[in-house]
Amino acid sequence: MNNKIILGEINTLLIKRDTDHGFFLVPSRTKEEICEQSDTEAYEVLLPNAYITDDMQLDDEIEVFIYTDSEDRLVATTDYPKALINEFAFVKVVDVAPFGAFVDIGLPKHLLVPNNKQKNKFHIGDTRIIRVAKDEQTNRLIGIEKITSFLSNETKHFKKNDEVKILVISKTPLGFKVIVDNNFEGMLYANEVFCKLFTGDTKKAYIKNLREDGKLDISLQPIGRDAKKDSGSNKLIQLLEKNKGFLPYNYKTEAEVISKIFGMSKKNFKSSLTVLIEGNRISLDETGIKLL
Repeated sequence: MNNKIILGEINTLLIKRDTDHGFFLVPSRTKEEICEQSDTEAYEVLLPNAYITDDMQLDDEIEVFIYTDSEDRLVATTDYPKALINEFAFVKVVDVAPFGAFVDIGLPKHLLVPNNKQKNKFHIGDTRIIRVAKDEQTNRLIGIEKITSFLSNETKHFKKNDEVKILVISKTPLGFKVIVDNNFEGMLYANEVFCKLFTGDTKKAYIKNLREDGKLDISLQPIGRDAKKDSGSNKLIQLLEKNKGFLPYNYKTEAEVISKIFGMSKKNFKSSLTVLIEGNRISLDETGIKLL
């Protein structure tokens, strides 16, 4: 465990003492060291009463997020923000000021995006993709909309079909730009997307191709015929289970309907049906699919 209280991250801290304002927390590894030092408050952070629950006791270890209050003091919360430090988030602009704009990051205190960190001027009600960072001059958390320089092209460690987490950041004529695993730039091609996608969506995805420029081609389906069949088959079973074992679709269903309902191509849909029929998982007739 860390022996420091780290701004913008989830910290595991020890409940050291109770006060009228809340619990004071300390780094777990420094419990004995702090008891021997006179300046104990230098190691402490307040968890306000609003976040204290009945099951919290002195000497318990708890996980909290650390940020700064309106007076720039470190404060703890058991509520987690939309993104930790050095992560990306889809946020809404809630206020503007001459020096910047404030966005809702999921905490009581809104996050400042300074004017010089914005690509385009923010207005109340806008939604933007930002990166949470530490302002070295003020020691506060801030948001940065100019995110390109933070995306790495060191992607050689990835392999085809690796599972990743993506954040959709924009739509282009080719498809959708995404951030992969909070660190890399990727592309989902429009002709390979069979579901509705919007900026700010997060999805499980797969590495399709590693490009020479270090960017990644991404797929929402596992790569390879067998992997696609397995993925499609599993999705069909899940939908059947949610719909009392019956779905009114078959091989003759239009491709547009399949794309809308199942989020896959008609070819993949038909292959998945065949796999399930051969595995004696479903039956199929003119009325639709039945779970066996």
